[in-house]
Amino acid sequence: MQALITFAAFLLTLCIVVCFHEFGHFLAARLCGVKVLRFSLGFGKPLFVFKSRHSATEWTLAPIPLGGYVRLLDGRDPQQTIQQSEQSQAFDTKPLWQRALIVFAGPLANFILAVFLLTTIYVAGVVQLPARLQAPPADSIAASLGITQGYQVLAWRMQADNDFEPVISWNALRWNVMDAITSKEGFVLRVQDASGRQFTTEFLSSQLPSMSSSEDPFSQLGILPVIPPVSEYLNLKLDPFSAWVYATKRVYLISKVSLRLMGGLLTGESSLKQLGGPLSIANMAGKTAQLGWQAYLAFLSILSISIGLLNLVPLPMLDGGQLLYDAWELVSGKRISTTLQEQFQKLGFILLISISLLALFNDLQRYFSP
Repeated sequence: MQALITFAAFLLTLCIVVCFHEFGHFLAARLCGVKVLRFSLGFGKPLFVFKSRHSATEWTLAPIPLGGYVRLLDGRDPQQTIQQSEQSQAFDTKPLWQRALIVFAGPLANFILAVFLLTTIYVAGVVQLPARLQAPPADSIAASLGITQGYQVLAWRMQADNDFEPVISWNALRWNVMDAITSKEGFVLRVQDASGRQFTTEFLSSQLPSMSSSEDPFSQLGILPVIPPVSEYLNLKLDPFSAWVYATKRVYLISKVSLRLMGGLLTGESSLKQLGGPLSIANMAGKTAQLGWQAYLAFLSILSISIGLLNLVPLPMLDGGQLLYDAWELVSGKRISTTLQEQFQKLGFILLISISLLALFNDLQRYFSP
């Protein structure tokens, strides 16, 4: 039964995230007057095809659910024959800003989806851990600063900032600390002890650990939450506008942290073992679905942000690669030749397959190694 729930949650997760991403491309293309030939959920030979009499778009469902695509009318495609009457609807005839908008609209849709999901959670109300700290490990930075069991974190700020921001929950504190660690900036906490006395504690940038798969940076810092009785959990519930503002800030913060972690994979500051593939997604989708709809939507929002960021990586085969071509055209005044793009596409395909295999290998080691 659990395997069935995991599989169903995995399919639903991919369906939602991929559909929103591709619908971003689709909507932008239609708004720019580009003809959409096919909207496909999944890869491979279509299992289901639908085409309305009132639309030129073919809607398909394919057997490999690890992505999707929108096929546009494009004069650069040798498999397409474009009638003279349709020339104005071809992607390649549109001005640069419209072509870039169509490409960027996919990742943008993922960020919009994440904001919508988090807003829904905050409007409905979500139970969260209070930002109350447990006794830090003896060799941690927090222990050396005198932090003890039960300290309540009231506010926080980056070392370079002047104003404190209130900390409403452990989840909020956790992402703020990750922001500091990944940006290598020190931070200051305003805490309150059991007697009600308030004071500040400063964590210097030189003391911050690195993000590593082998060691937990929060344990190294000594910033870990107390798990209180259920009656002491917080209920975060906001009005729609406040929820939207808070969700937008959360998406921005999560995007910053995720982008730095992705960059760390290239510089070696983050371990390649942190890469997760379809098994990791399926596992998290199944677990969060069983915890409840709020946990599932929270996971879905983070995954949607990750997909949006991943597609903006400037690699051929990804939206970021096409945006890089557009940037070159903007600077040089001429397009990259179709032949050269095809060579880049082959290189990008090899890189993406390599990354996918590495992520799958990590999954297999994570879940099946003794």
